Amino acid sequence: MSLHTSRPLNRRGFLALGGGALLALAGCASPDQAGSTQLGALPTVAPDKKTTLRIGTATTQAQLAAEPSLGPLPFSVEWVRLNGGPETIQGFRAGAVDLASNAGMPPIQAHDIGFDAKIVAIAHNTAVTYIPTTRPGSDIRTAKDVVGKRIAFSQGQAQGVTILKWLNENGISHKDVTLVPLPSAQFLTALQGDQVDLAPLTEPSLTKYLKQYAKDGARTLPTDVQDLLSLLWAPTSVLADERKAAAIRAFIPIWVRGNNWSWENPEQWIESYYVKDQGVSREDGQRIVKARSKPLYPTNWDSSIAWEQSIADLMSGAGFVKKFDVSVLFDRRFEKVAAEAAPAAYRGQA
Repeated sequence: MSLHTSRPLNRRGFLALGGGALLALAGCASPDQAGSTQLGALPTVAPDKKTTLRIGTATTQAQLAAEPSLGPLPFSVEWVRLNGGPETIQGFRAGAVDLASNAGMPPIQAHDIGFDAKIVAIAHNTAVTYIPTTRPGSDIRTAKDVVGKRIAFSQGQAQGVTILKWLNENGISHKDVTLVPLPSAQFLTALQGDQVDLAPLTEPSLTKYLKQYAKDGARTLPTDVQDLLSLLWAPTSVLADERKAAAIRAFIPIWVRGNNWSWENPEQWIESYYVKDQGVSREDGQRIVKARSKPLYPTNWDSSIAWEQSIADLMSGAGFVKKFDVSVLFDRRFEKVAAEAAPAAYRGQA
């Protein structure tokens, strides 16, 4: 796909660039009806192998493969490979995915396009993950220098939220820069090709990029913007299915144990996931792991909802989504499930 920095940004309805097979599947999806499904009490029925969940969380899949004692899964599973929030939404709409892990922005985007889905589990991440990084040869040295510059922007992903928050915290309006719509997978090549002046990068790309281009003037700018929420979410139609809801309830503690195991066993996780599954070097895996924070599972979702509201308000204020009350995104029937599955040291707010 070619990149055109002069193309105007379509603020409403920008969802994804790409999507592969899931885009084709989405054409077969039934109409989206946000808020149309009513949910009763959380099912108490035990899941069984006759129930199949199609799950898009590569990390849990890899954790179970590396440490089988984290399981077993009491239902049947089909693992689905997804590349970020926009592709998750396409998978939900196509009926190809029942449950997925993402950051806080994709549920907001899904609601804005009329798709009804709910958050069922939350972990807080206190790390600063996305770092504003300049192109080679850039004269940008402080945040104020980005006025009038081109910034890579992915509306449906956490990278888009973090760059807007960073601009806002530095007293810069999004109207004072040119936001260039790109999927995050193209940020690195856009910097290298002088198609944007700034992009939020994460490890391992960040260190490798600076090793190659710092001598040419590429640099990072200070930021303390966090991407707080790591979550599991599902279409409301899936949650209305008693058997599938029971399977999701049974999966959440496994998700928690997997997250905690990878935190406590970094070297084994680097080898089993980053090296063998993701195909990155051991050195790159170490950079990624070093940039993480210990997962925390809130016993109460009030602060998570407040944070989600703040990013929804930021996006609506910039004209990217409609303003709405984000509490509709949270299925509070599941509020205690993750925290109760976690040891005391992993419970609490960020």
